[in-house]
Amino acid sequence: MPSAQPPMAVFAMDPVHLPLLFPPPLMARLQKAVDIDSALVVRDFTDPAAASALARAEVLVTGWGCPHLDARTLTATPELRAVLHAAGSVRSLVGEALWRRGVTVSSAVTGNALPVAEYTLAMILLAGKDAFGHRERFRHTHAYPSPAETSGIGNLGRRIGVIGASRVGRRLLELLRPFDFRIFLYDPYVTADEAQALGAESLPLDELLRRSDIVSLHAPDIPETQRMLSRDRLALIRDGGVLINTSRGALVDQDALTDELVCGRLSAVLDVTEPEPLPAGSPLYELPNVFLTPHIAGSLGNELERLGLVVVAEVERLVAGLPLAHEVRRADLARVA
Repeated sequence: MPSAQPPMAVFAMDPVHLPLLFPPPLMARLQKAVDIDSALVVRDFTDPAAASALARAEVLVTGWGCPHLDARTLTATPELRAVLHAAGSVRSLVGEALWRRGVTVSSAVTGNALPVAEYTLAMILLAGKDAFGHRERFRHTHAYPSPAETSGIGNLGRRIGVIGASRVGRRLLELLRPFDFRIFLYDPYVTADEAQALGAESLPLDELLRRSDIVSLHAPDIPETQRMLSRDRLALIRDGGVLINTSRGALVDQDALTDELVCGRLSAVLDVTEPEPLPAGSPLYELPNVFLTPHIAGSLGNELERLGLVVVAEVERLVAGLPLAHEVRRADLARVA
């Protein structure tokens, strides 16, 4: 898209996110590349106040809170050539009309992968030390554990099962390398040699579940993966095993998982659930073997700037006529989040 004049761009998202995504130095860098008004943040593509800017916009910089880009939206943006998403998945954002128009789509999902991987690593290390269980017991007993009570814990040789070599899954595998873990990977699109290059042993899903001490979910939410951890598959995880889910709650049979957690056979770290949030009466809020967080593993606070950095770099490539580094293609959506 190289031209004498910088292309017109418009923000389309919930404006509450804009200052964190694009703090002043980053906003200044963005405004050197494109003509974009930081005071105009569109949430409704039918808003008359935004009509003039949208009619001239070649680029939409989108984020959380952006409406679905349907045929009506494209009518309001006849010059649109690129959608650069300052967030993760574009699945709910784009549709057939956008692909038919030939609009280029990019996502900052790689920028969001790191905090999720960091959160997961932290949870794996804490789970390997049974930190959550010790905290609960210590609160009630005020007594240090005996050697007999700690004989089965520790992270030396702990077997970690990673389900999904997604962007998050791959970042997690990188972060796990310095530790003394044995790492298994299940991903139907990854060969045994590719898994080995990632630092993992490739296993079928059922075998991974049987052999892992800690299982961490990083598969996309697509029809093929919904409730992939069924009641029967959850039963394959060894007694005392830990399930970590920072992906999507729909990948797990929630009722079956609740039964496993209520009886105490398994423990879990759940940043996502199905539904989200859980009903007020769910026992998972109170169980000592469940560490439940409100979908915080992804980018929050100052981590949002990393997403803005990804988008600004994409804008600069676009203006220079270079290929985008994080383009999302229509075919990708069949097997990514």
